[in-house]
Amino acid sequence: MAALAVVSAIPATAQTSGLPGGASSLKETYKDWIVGCSQNGTTKRCVLSQVQTQQNGQRVLAIELTAPAGNTVSGTLVLPFGLALDSGVTFQIDDKPAMAPLRFRTCIPAGCLVSVTFDAPTMVALRAGAALKIKAVADGGAAAPLSVSLQGFGTALDRVAALSR
Repeated sequence: MAALAVVSAIPATAQTSGLPGGASSLKETYKDWIVGCSQNGTTKRCVLSQVQTQQNGQRVLAIELTAPAGNTVSGTLVLPFGLALDSGVTFQIDDKPAMAPLRFRTCIPAGCLVSVTFDAPTMVALRAGAALKIKAVADGGAAAPLSVSLQGFGTALDRVAALSR
């Protein structure tokens, strides 16, 4: 009975601010997207991501997005080496018009990074779309098209938003 009194004295916000079941980490799959959260003390970080690899296990691309902040979602795209960095990358959702090109931020041992931010109208299109096409140029000038599946994107984004509260 005394233990019950102690539990009920904990503010409701303290009981609900962590991950479900008091877990220190969480990983869920929503079709082609992974939702991952980790909790370290009072700091919680949740992201949705997709990683594509070749049959030999070598990563082709990775995209990681944070929980929505206001009307935007931001994150990082990791692309392979061997791309013409000056050309940047262009996104296109299905057959809609291509977006403005984005510049590479830097390259690290894992690959070359592009910072991404999607506004509210773009998120609506991503939720309804089938593929986020990425147009890059190889160092020799040849097209280097890549594609990120949008299957499960909307559900994963909603889950990250809910877990991040």
